[in-house]
Amino acid sequence: MSLTFEDRVQLVEERISKACERSGRSREDVQVIAVTKYVSLDTAKTALSHGFRHLGENRWQDAQEKWEAISGETANGIDEQPIWHFIGSLQSNKVKDVIGKFTYMHSLDRLSLAEAMDKRASQLGIVVPCFIQVNVSGEGTKQGLAPNELKGFVEQLASFKSISPIGLMTMAPYEAEPEQTRPVFKALRELRDVIQSSSAHGKTITHLSMGMSNDFDVAIEEGATWIRLGTILVGKEEE
Repeated sequence: MSLTFEDRVQLVEERISKACERSGRSREDVQVIAVTKYVSLDTAKTALSHGFRHLGENRWQDAQEKWEAISGETANGIDEQPIWHFIGSLQSNKVKDVIGKFTYMHSLDRLSLAEAMDKRASQLGIVVPCFIQVNVSGEGTKQGLAPNELKGFVEQLASFKSISPIGLMTMAPYEAEPEQTRPVFKALRELRDVIQSSSAHGKTITHLSMGMSNDFDVAIEEGATWIRLGTILVGKEEE
């Protein structure tokens, strides 16, 4: 018997609450991004109607239909628009497609991308909150800065006025036993703490975007403020 959307929401909420309780954190400290990249427009609307305003996509060509159909609509009868998070790797030549449509960017990992984002945001008269992606695990298949590159990168970002680094993001390796991801999440939290204490610009870097369907409990215990939930919350309908 397959779970309903309401069932999945309840199970996820119970796990979030228990992880917060185990780590002495408030439930309000953790925000959920409903990752809709593998599901239909209707399922994305369902997530929105259940109060999940934060929606995550990783490619503009996949997100475009949803963005165009949903962003003018209301959630739960309240005149609120969804808040879009771009969570995938972004090529500099695609910046024009997403800046101004996605409120948060989770994959800032190089200076050329920062330059392109800053230029586009400046043209639009906005400031874009960004997460700096760090490849804590060192996997060759993952994007992101090496941990030892982070401090210098943050200092370079100080010259850009239209992007605002608000946190760090990472992806842990998929592990059959989620507990094995703990060192990755702990390391990202420690990197954030070092940046905050060593860089004036790092004072704004408070958030941690980490934890997905397989390992979000552990990420919360290690300090995640944003978790990115796809399959476990909205299901998976297409490849």
